[in-house]
Amino acid sequence: MKRRDIVLASAGAALGAAAPAWSQATEFPKPGSNIKYVVPFAPGGLTDMMARTVAQKLAESWKVPVVVENKAGGNAQIGAEQVAKSAPDGSSLLAITLTHAANVALFPNAAYSFTKDLRPVALLAGSPMLVVVPANSPIKDFRELVALSKTRQLNAGSSGNGTPPHLTMALFNDLNKTQMTHVPYKGGAPSMTDLIGGQLDVIFSNFPESIAHVKGGKLRALAICSLSRHPMVPDVPTTMEAGMPGLFVENWTGAMIQAKTPDAIVDRYSREMIKIMYSADVEERARLQGFRVTRKGSDEFAAFLRSEIDRWSRIIRVAKITST
Repeated sequence: MKRRDIVLASAGAALGAAAPAWSQATEFPKPGSNIKYVVPFAPGGLTDMMARTVAQKLAESWKVPVVVENKAGGNAQIGAEQVAKSAPDGSSLLAITLTHAANVALFPNAAYSFTKDLRPVALLAGSPMLVVVPANSPIKDFRELVALSKTRQLNAGSSGNGTPPHLTMALFNDLNKTQMTHVPYKGGAPSMTDLIGGQLDVIFSNFPESIAHVKGGKLRALAICSLSRHPMVPDVPTTMEAGMPGLFVENWTGAMIQAKTPDAIVDRYSREMIKIMYSADVEERARLQGFRVTRKGSDEFAAFLRSEIDRWSRIIRVAKITST
């Protein structure tokens, strides 16, 4: 894929607006209109929680209904395609995660182009990956995991091929020059059940999927893949502290919109979402859900998204990861 072809690189460029920017900004959203916020995952997950929080605040601020629609399936492709092919009038938003950055390499023949048919609106928050083992595991800390993985074939579970836990495991292998055996599951919950039961050695887990088990004493957290310790597990060292600074992975979430949506509408969304993420009640709610609030507008998000696509495309290529 050529860099010049990527819509992300020109997030701030004019894209064929049909009316003056001032008019578009002041007239959007029109009274009586509806906004659909498409979440390409099942209800109740990390992305869904953040989207519902933002949707509620948008509705309160703009005095129009903002309806969250869960459109799960196809490794988050079905919902993304729906918004990519929607009208470029600002009426549809798409919630995205790290999964979508990885999908660019995993699904090169998708029915839509993530980089051409969608454009960034705002990066909202991230949730760090947590390295967890069974509570009775002989592996007591992250350095022991690193050492043991070089002498023994360890089994690492995930919520499926190409998911953030799988990608984090692949990054660990790349940095550590090891080859853990990947065991994919259909979702995070069954993988957690087998980890607790001792059928797996380790999971590089989405924070919300494992934190309750860590707090409940069923799992031991070896490290957190972030730049700073997390307030919910203050005694768990970061991967940097544990000797592997390159294992920094957050399953972030943000919003995108149809690529030809006028700049003025995108800018209005971006400013409002950043404002929402600065509100104290939203920040506290995010913290309790395990998020770290990020707050990047459309241009900053575009640069970040380019770097994530490049990063995970390389790991997918090196690890020979496929979507099945």
